[in-house]
Amino acid sequence: MAANLLDGKVIAQKIKDEVSREIGILKEKGITPSLTAVQVGENASSQVYINAQKKNCETLGINYNLQVLPATTTEKELISFIEKLNNEKNVNGIILQMPLPQGVNARNVQSKISPKKDVEGMNPANMGMLVYGNLKVGPCTALAVIEILKSTGSLKGKEAVIVGHSEIVGKPVSLLLLQWPLDSATTTVCHIATKDLPFHVKRAEVLVVAAGKPGLVKGDWIKEGAIVVDVGINRLPDGKIVGDVEFEGASARASWITPVPGGVGPVTTAILLKNTVEATKWQME
Repeated sequence: MAANLLDGKVIAQKIKDEVSREIGILKEKGITPSLTAVQVGENASSQVYINAQKKNCETLGINYNLQVLPATTTEKELISFIEKLNNEKNVNGIILQMPLPQGVNARNVQSKISPKKDVEGMNPANMGMLVYGNLKVGPCTALAVIEILKSTGSLKGKEAVIVGHSEIVGKPVSLLLLQWPLDSATTTVCHIATKDLPFHVKRAEVLVVAAGKPGLVKGDWIKEGAIVVDVGINRLPDGKIVGDVEFEGASARASWITPVPGGVGPVTTAILLKNTVEATKWQME
């Protein structure tokens, strides 16, 4: 069999269309959502993401503002700047660009972003709401994975395996799968200490891989008919971009699979826009 491609651009466009409608409703009330990106120092790699954020915001009618702080900015100074943005009424969303300079703890800084302006869903309060199944905004990549899985149909009763347990993907995806209304999958989380990764992958009817290691999951590990979401984006020495799953072998066995690139990435960007609108609405309550 040949797997159906889960085209992230198509799924992302559906999300953007809905976000556009929501923005139209807000603008009728005299409100234009705004997103402020905070970058510390110049960083060529993050510039690609910044340009994409700006372009997408402008296309949908979200005000985008980039604030670049000196590379010498301390953690204390950065937190002070974040708290200033928290108090500005014309700032609806705040995103902290990575990487941060050495000596600045990203987790500490993210915890200072107001939950209602936390468009990346990384504030401890928003993580707590995720645990309770009552989130307003959540981690963008994790929500992107769920949107992609939703497009394949019901997951009720299926064995789901997640490879990777990060705060931005693995952990939140596992929680979201467990609480998916009426469709909860049976979820296993694998990580660096998992003793027999092939065993777990081979029984997965739904597989989400977010380990950051090119070709970690071999094609012949994939269960026939499985749904495979590859979150990994790895650049090889020859410049080629690949995922964490061996695509050719996996696509010959899976029923659905995300391409890399073009799978999870576009949907993650769309979720950032959706979170910005949701945060704006939350602030109006």
